[in-house]
Amino acid sequence: MKTSQAGIDLIKEFEGCKLKPYKDVVGLLTVGYGHRIAEADNRDYTQEEVDEFLRSDLERFERGVLTYITVPLTQGQFDSLVCFSYNLGLGTLSRSTLLKKINAGDDGAAKEILRFDKAGGKPLKGLTNRRIAEYRMFNDSR
Repeated sequence: MKTSQAGIDLIKEFEGCKLKPYKDVVGLLTVGYGHRIAEADNRDYTQEEVDEFLRSDLERFERGVLTYITVPLTQGQFDSLVCFSYNLGLGTLSRSTLLKKINAGDDGAAKEILRFDKAGGKPLKGLTNRRIAEYRMFNDSR
């Protein structure tokens, strides 16, 4: 499976795009939609370059979702999980109750997505909005 345009649009909406490199929340040099770059690559980028970074980065998250999820997914479910993983990392998905419940066929598994809206133990509005959008994408496709 590949991420649909709706899934890509969701990632773009919540990641935002910067053509000028910036330090992310953990201090790593980043550009575009959250693509990590080396300090030596600290230059302005074109929209075409950051779009290509996104396409390339998505391949890793698509493979990861397909590796960890052992049950069939709809396109919306797949897109939702790629967006979730793009933001939180595949390690978070691999260790999550979300993954266990999806693979067990639990109809309420998607509710687990909503639990990942905190930073420093406190809910953040941006993360809450993202998780709600991912939850809706997951469930709208059922």
